[in-house]
Amino acid sequence: MAAIQINDVKKRYGSLQALGGVSFAIEEGEFFGLLGPNGAGKTTLISILAGLNRADSGSVSVMGYDVVKDYRQARRHLGVVPQELVFDPFFTVRETLRMQSGYFGLKNNDAWIDEVMHNLDLTNKADANMRALSGGMKRRVLVAQALVHKPPVIVLDEPTAGVDVELRQTLWKFIARLNREGHTVVLTTHYLEEAQALCNRIAMLRGGKVVALDTTSALIRRISGSQLEIRLAQGQLPESLKPLLAHAPTNGNTYALRISEYADVEPILATLRQEGALIEEMQLHQADLEDVFIEIMDGNK
Repeated sequence: MAAIQINDVKKRYGSLQALGGVSFAIEEGEFFGLLGPNGAGKTTLISILAGLNRADSGSVSVMGYDVVKDYRQARRHLGVVPQELVFDPFFTVRETLRMQSGYFGLKNNDAWIDEVMHNLDLTNKADANMRALSGGMKRRVLVAQALVHKPPVIVLDEPTAGVDVELRQTLWKFIARLNREGHTVVLTTHYLEEAQALCNRIAMLRGGKVVALDTTSALIRRISGSQLEIRLAQGQLPESLKPLLAHAPTNGNTYALRISEYADVEPILATLRQEGALIEEMQLHQADLEDVFIEIMDGNK
């Protein structure tokens, strides 16, 4: 059984087709990335997943529970950290988390609340009023609220947008631990280096449609490959290597050649030696998720 199953989901707002038939599954225990530019449909999809919005057609389930027909069970199995800082200014951090526990019928949940606060560095703010907290601290409380009922599926919608490095490191350490313990994690973020480091598999949305879906490593390997940058002390780039050029030469004698794997390097060096070219400097640049994202969003793949 998939942790999340999305089948042909469509959603329109007037003339805007926010989602145009999205389908994919997220398996239990995955750390899954949902990426795309603003307006791609990510937040709409998460709102439907959380039961805050309803799809025009298609279906979504969480741990086998349909988010419309079995709303209570689906919601019980899901924890969502929203983008917006939404909080009640009249309660302390501990009171806020106790109330959130109550929404799920949980009593005597203080031990887990204490553990969550400890792991998010909120313990010394437990009795502070929510309105007295900084933006970063309020975001930590949002994360704690989403985790207070120990949901098997955790959705993080831009959780580190505009927050300090310390919170990002604290959050990812805790979330990575929960993932290791079996929780399924879904992340949307504009910090592509975070997605590359954390996510095992990624779906990219553009214009309300899935335009890429694969493991992170396969996406990087298949879409962009790597580049071998060579500066020649003497000689010119042989004609046989010019089809590999990633872009026009810089400074006249520096060439960036596309390669798909490390084994491609030796034949290039052999050709250069054969043609009498002398290498002054050489660097291998590994493609990253940002390269892939830009290429896909530009419609090249």
